[in-house]
Amino acid sequence: MRDARAFWRALVALLVAAAGGCGDTGANSNNNGGGNPLTFSSVDDFAYQLTRANLSELGASAFDLIITDYSLDGSENERLTNEQVTALKSSPGGTKLVLAYMSIGEAEDYRWYWQPAWDANADGEPDAMAPGWLGPANPDWPGNYKVRYWDPDWQGIIFGSAQSYLDKIVAAGFDGVYLDIIDAYEYWGPGGDSGAGRNTAEAEMVAFVKAIAHYARVTLGRAAFGVFPQNGDSLASHADYVAAVTGIGREDLWYLDNSPQPAVAINEALANLDVFRAAGKLVLVTDYVTEPTLIDDFYSKARARGYIPYATVRDLDRLTVHTGHAPD
Repeated sequence: MRDARAFWRALVALLVAAAGGCGDTGANSNNNGGGNPLTFSSVDDFAYQLTRANLSELGASAFDLIITDYSLDGSENERLTNEQVTALKSSPGGTKLVLAYMSIGEAEDYRWYWQPAWDANADGEPDAMAPGWLGPANPDWPGNYKVRYWDPDWQGIIFGSAQSYLDKIVAAGFDGVYLDIIDAYEYWGPGGDSGAGRNTAEAEMVAFVKAIAHYARVTLGRAAFGVFPQNGDSLASHADYVAAVTGIGREDLWYLDNSPQPAVAINEALANLDVFRAAGKLVLVTDYVTEPTLIDDFYSKARARGYIPYATVRDLDRLTVHTGHAPD
């Protein structure tokens, strides 16, 4: 079975590479310090901070790529303006590409689309007034609720109109999106914790991500718009998915906090991520290690495989620069 999986991954990588799978890493309007266009394919360091972001601090850093929330506190009132995003992209620390975090596999009760009546007693179970796509709360992340992401009404919140999540992000001038809870297909699919056993869950997530990419690049005319799913790297078996994304983010690759991951899990993830890498896609890896020796080990292993590493705290509430691993 392992040999069959390895053969399939290699075949997918060859097919994507033959099709020019790196196409969406093309030129962006930003420029780097040398006056050349800054493209996703030229990125060699990144930072990931979702809360308590200080735009001046992020701008003063030398990171090529910044992943942050589209709002300073997640609310509509603190949504970043086009002027703020433009200033961050052309900031004193050097030109940057900026991705907006967007969860597509869970709903968040602090976002603009949330209605209190959906879970009025806050017990984690949708009430009678909740839409059909809303599932139970994630016990590990209070305020986050599973969604039936294949439902057209949920997808309509994510993209498709001037009021949708993606359209707001594009209007603000972000260079792309960082899509979270891609692995929701495991929750809803056969053997998943939902008990739904939905056989089409994996294919529906692939189709969802592809639809987001097509809408941004074709419908909205942002041809170089970046699409980066986080986790769900086993979707490497879908050549059309690999071709559609600009890169992939992966958390907890070598370490779960400061504890090593099992070798079997590491090797499985590396095989998947290498499919994206072989297709010319960026591989962004975030491990939440805090011990200096483990940080060094993480950066060394990631760089050796052609991945782009960032070690930080799991709360993602600070900009982290480690000695010996500062952005250039």
